[in-house]
Amino acid sequence: MSFWQSLYITVLLNGIMPTLIACLSTGKGTWLEVSKILKSQDWNKVFLITNQFGKENFNPLSDNVNLVVIDTLKETDDLVEDIKKGLKNQFNDFEIALNLASGSGKEHMALLEAVLELGCNFRLVTLKKEQYNILGLKA
Repeated sequence: MSFWQSLYITVLLNGIMPTLIACLSTGKGTWLEVSKILKSQDWNKVFLITNQFGKENFNPLSDNVNLVVIDTLKETDDLVEDIKKGLKNQFNDFEIALNLASGSGKEHMALLEAVLELGCNFRLVTLKKEQYNILGLKA
């Protein structure tokens, strides 16, 4: 196993991912999960895909949080392009953390497609018993 493969496995098993991208939109109580995930790690960068309401009402309490504001009334293809514009050249991580707890299926599809079109690998992250959890990884 090469050094880089070993480092990558160590990073994955320890849950170290410097960039978080999350939907911050509709869904009762979902902003609380996003807030807890924001506080769960020392993220280098955070991108919240949100709408105008989220921009005006969510207080991230951190300087490294960037809002990508979208108009959820647009078609999914247009949302993909808007998200890609907001994320393009903003990070260069091998893999990012992705949370889809908040938002609609349309927003989720657009975000997933944008991340894939930008060539990003991702791990889905959530909370388990109030603790940060990477889905699909068992140490």
